[in-house]
Amino acid sequence: MDESQKDGMRAIAALHSIVDGRDPVADRAMIMFTLDHVVSATLLLVMEGDHEKAAGMLNEGLVLGVERRIAIHQNRMRRRAND
Repeated sequence: MDESQKDGMRAIAALHSIVDGRDPVADRAMIMFTLDHVVSATLLLVMEGDHEKAAGMLNEGLVLGVERRIAIHQNRMRRRAND
């Protein structure tokens, strides 16, 4: 298994932990609240507690990466619908 596949497995495991049996639609607000905690804690961890760097990483790196992944998913769904 390559590193990309391992990252995918980590992401799925994190998702299961964040959702933790809650209904993704009915409990959306609480799931997003948990996600906020995870993202904030992770950014602070990797930026060694530097709040300015953590905020910068969120704005300059993470947001763009998330938007890109959502666009990739959207394109895959469109292709599947057209097949």
